[in-house]
Formats: sequence, C-alpha cells, structure tokens
Amino acid sequence: MIFICPAEPQPVNDDAPPADGESGNTSLSGLFVEKPPEAIVGVAGTDLTIIAKVDSTTLTRKPTMKWLKGKWMDLGSKAGKHMQFKETYDRNTKIYTYEMKIIKLVAGDSGGFRCEVTAKDKCDSSTFQISVEAAQQDTQQADILSAFKRADGGEDDGNLDFSALLKATKKKKIVEIPEIDVWELLKNAHPSEYEKIAFEYGITDLRGMLKRLKKMKVVAPKNSEAFLKRLDSCYSVEKGKKIVLRCEVVDPDVQVKWLKNGQEIKPSAKYIMECLGNVRTLAINRASLADDAAYECVVGEDKCFTEVFVKEPPVTITKLMDDYHVVVGERVEFEIEVSEEGAHVMWFFEDIELVKDTDCTKFRFKKDGIKHTLIILEATLNDIGMYHAWTNGGHTKGELEVEEKQLEVLQDIADLTVRATDQALFKCEVSDEKVTGKWFKDGVEVVESDRIKMTHIGRFHRLLIDNVKPEDAGDYTFIPDGYALSISAKLNFLEIKVDYVPRQDPPKIHLDTTGNMVSQNTIIVVAGNKLRLDVEITGEPAPTCVWTKGDKQITESEGRIRVEARKT
Repeated sequence: MIFICPAEPQPVNDDAPPADGESGNTSLSGLFVEKPPEAIVGVAGTDLTIIAKVDSTTLTRKPTMKWLKGKWMDLGSKAGKHMQFKETYDRNTKIYTYEMKIIKLVAGDSGGFRCEVTAKDKCDSSTFQISVEAAQQDTQQADILSAFKRADGGEDDGNLDFSALLKATKKKKIVEIPEIDVWELLKNAHPSEYEKIAFEYGITDLRGMLKRLKKMKVVAPKNSEAFLKRLDSCYSVEKGKKIVLRCEVVDPDVQVKWLKNGQEIKPSAKYIMECLGNVRTLAINRASLADDAAYECVVGEDKCFTEVFVKEPPVTITKLMDDYHVVVGERVEFEIEVSEEGAHVMWFFEDIELVKDTDCTKFRFKKDGIKHTLIILEATLNDIGMYHAWTNGGHTKGELEVEEKQLEVLQDIADLTVRATDQALFKCEVSDEKVTGKWFKDGVEVVESDRIKMTHIGRFHRLLIDNVKPEDAGDYTFIPDGYALSISAKLNFLEIKVDYVPRQDPPKIHLDTTGNMVSQNTIIVVAGNKLRLDVEITGEPAPTCVWTKGDKQITESEGRIRVEARKT
C-alpha cells in the first residue's frame, strides 16, 4: 500500500523556529512537491509505504529528511525489519523521493507522524495521521477461520493466533491524537497504564525508560528555597550537537555546582558554565553517548535534577553487500562499510539473526573502523540463501550460491613395467591440494609397509613400491575421498630367463722365444746350459698339451728332461 499526495505551496514564515542542527536563519519554505495525505488508513498485517518528494532546483546542498512519530521520536533510529527508509534522486527533474515503509502493520503503528526536510537556510514539514484497522473478511465464517491462520501460510499452514481473532471483532476508530510529551505522560500515569501508553506510542524500550523515570521521580524534591526555576525534567540532543541546561536561582550571587552521575563537573572546553544574574547554565559541547546521564545543579543543601538523552544519528550503509558464488569448502566474506566507526550492525541469514554464539565454528564477525565483515569459514550447501546487514539507518543484502566442487585430474597415472628388485612409482595430480584419498590394488586397499609407501604433498599423490616382486603385479587405483572419481593404472612384472651356453675358444700356443731364435722354429743354446721352455696355452674348454721329441712323447715329470704342467 503506497500513499502520496501533491503538496500545496507553503507560505514563507520567517518566525519559524530553526530545525535541529540548523542555524536560527532557517526559514519555512515550500520544498515538498508531494506530501503524505493527512489521514492514512492501513490494514493490519499488510505493508504500508509513505512517499514524499522534494524539489532541489533552488537548493545549494542536498536536503536532509527526518521521519518522526509524535513530538519527539526520531524514527531513523528504529530502522530495521519493521521500518525501512529509502531515498532516490532523479537527475533530470532534480527531485528527491523519500519513502518510509512499515512492514506488516500492527495496532501500535497508529498515531501522529511528521516528516521534516531541511537544507541550509530552508525547511519544510508535513504532518499526517496513520490509523490501523483489522483486516476485512467477506463472511463471518471466513472471519473465524482466517483469524486462526498466519497471513503468509497456506490453506493447511500457520499457527493459531487468538489475538487476530479478537482484533477481528473490533473495528478501530480513527481518532485524532494530539502531539504529546511521552515523558510527561508516563510521569503522571498510573503504573497499570504504562504498557498501554508504550503500545499506543510505539515505545520499544519501555523498561529502560521506566528505569530513568524512576530515578527522576525519586530525586525530584517537592519544594525549593534556592531555585526560582528548576532544570527541565529531561533534555534531548543529537550526538555531536551542543546542549544547554538552564535553571534560575533565588540569590544572583550564589555559587552552584554541577554534577554528572553524582560526580562534580569541572569547567573545560567540553563543559562551559555561566552565571548571568539569576540564570545558571551548563553548556555541553559536541555531545557524545558518554554524556547520556543524570545531571544535578547544587546550591548548598538544595539541588535540582535532570536527565540528558543523547540520540545517536542513524548509521547509513555506504558500501553495499555483494553477492557470492562459490564451491563447497571455500571461504566467504560479506563486507560492508558504514557511515560511522563503532556502529552496531546486525547480521541475518534469511530471518535468523547471526550472533557470536550462533555457530562459532562456522561464522566469524570482524570490525575494522567503518568496515564490518561476516565471514563463513567453509561454505556448505546448507549456507545457500540471502544474508542481510542492518543498521539503525540502513539495510543491505547479498545472496550466497554454493555448488558442489568439481575435481579435475591434472596428471593421470601411467602404466608401469618393471623387473625384479626394481622400484615402481605411481603418481597423479588433482586440482585441489586439500583432497585426500586411498590407493587400491585389484579392489583391495593398499596398506603401508617397509616396502610400500604412500605420500600426499600438495596436489600430488604418490604410491612407491620398493624391491618389486612378482606378486606386486596388478591393477592399481587412486580414489579421492568424497568424489565419484577413480584414477587407475597397471603394474606389469618383467621376468627375465637366462639359458647357459658353455664358452668355446679354440686352443692356442703362446711361445715367447725372443732373443733365442735365429730363424723360425730354431733355438740355439750353449752346451752345458739349462734350457727351459715356458709355453702358455689357452682355450675353452681347457686343451690337453703333449710334448714330443721327434716322434717320441715326453711324459717324465722327473729327471734331466721333464714336463711341468700348470693351469695355464
């Protein structure tokens, strides 16, 4: 449901008060070209989108838009799953379009709203009323059945919702609600009315407000002799802005003390104290969240109290989340950047908030200045879906797609043919160095031994067999764990047979007669001298040697003429 309405020109009012954070020279101008209707009726359980448009043709800088509920509640700090804000700019027409979207209206969304736009010395505002009615049904029978079902369920789906049935019997009336100071309302209300007020005015942190309210009620004195005018019951200031606490005393010459959470404040560049006649002021420059506290002005034994609430400006997301497409086991980092350091960022997977205790083995959260990162250590198929990051002023999302990892064989196993006592090495390479696996021989897993070794280094898997034996022959297969893949090769054993053939070499006689021969086959010796003939004989098989003189064989091994036989 979307509501827009053309705006009527606004008269300039030079006496209009300045908007928060602007100088006193700001004047009311007709900046809106389209305003929300004054009265808007929404249906419970449906979404409501409210649109306002601003013409920037006469502006020197970008306008700033605020959405408020009641008198004081800045809705920018409520941005999240229930309230979303969007801003777009048309360069051709120079028109800014601002949207406030309320997801699934509830009765607590009823009330008075205001949108304010400021740009340096110009401002404009528009008020409107939202009323939430129960959903209409065609028949009484349909009313009863539908009230028990969730809006997003099927015919047989959904949890019973008795509150919806009760709401369906009452039709909410449109009531003009004047702007009310909720603090004053709570201070004067009976405790039994607290929840009703919180529900009607959209207060989400009722417990925190009541704690602060209790302090204010306890310490507030009834009568005062030292003060003409006490401090206001509470002050509200935006982070980084200046705020002045003011009271009036009876004695213009009296000295006062200022306390913060019971501790005395010393004058400094941060805290400036002034005395002007009966007026005593404490100025706090550049308010931070540390200045959100209880303050006292003390005169002798008398004192007055106040509470300062520091409103943190909406944190916007300056760098949006990217989509990711990864395979199983890969690391994913969803990174965003926000407008301010130290901002609180909520992470969601679909509609489930991710916190540090969600699954510390899977998710990690990292903060580095304005950068916030959600880390998924090893993605699985269960992580597929939409991831969201929320701040109090922005939202971004990114989709994660995870697919099964495909393993590639970069180097196959080669067949081997080896001889006895040789070494056999099977080696393969796959695309993922983290993948483990097993080796098999003829379908039976290989077991390591002193002779058989298996190694895995990076992407390489090796099987080494030392001193190969005939029984090592067979089909070898490597199967990676977790994949329907196998890599196979064959080991062939080469058996060598040697037939013995006796060596044959014809007999040869080697007679060295150097210096004694005067002619071939003639030896001359001197009578009475000794004659020794050493003759080397070779041949395979070993030849038989016979000595003869003339026709007579010499066989004697003793005597003057004798034969000595040695191996060679």
